[in-house]
Amino acid sequence: MADGDDDYVYDEATGEWRPAAEVAAAAALKPEARDSAGNILADGDAVTLIKDLKVKGANQTLKQGTVIRSIRLTGNPEEIDCRHESIKGLVLRTEFVRKR
Repeated sequence: MADGDDDYVYDEATGEWRPAAEVAAAAALKPEARDSAGNILADGDAVTLIKDLKVKGANQTLKQGTVIRSIRLTGNPEEIDCRHESIKGLVLRTEFVRKR
């Protein structure tokens, strides 16, 4: 084995082994997701809703101040995937949340 073999990372999106430097460069170019106050959001963060939101398709309203835990970032810096006990597959716009 050559010394450079340790510098490859498996990319699940493409199903290929890619150089670690290439994967890091791609991650650095990815736009940052920011909440309504301009704080940078990361996977696993908890956020609070800043206004009441009607949830399409669920016939329900999430109230201002509701805490959403363990968010996941999406490819779109303006949207985050969330879990809520009564709604599956919830996607929120970052303009309506504030990092806790």
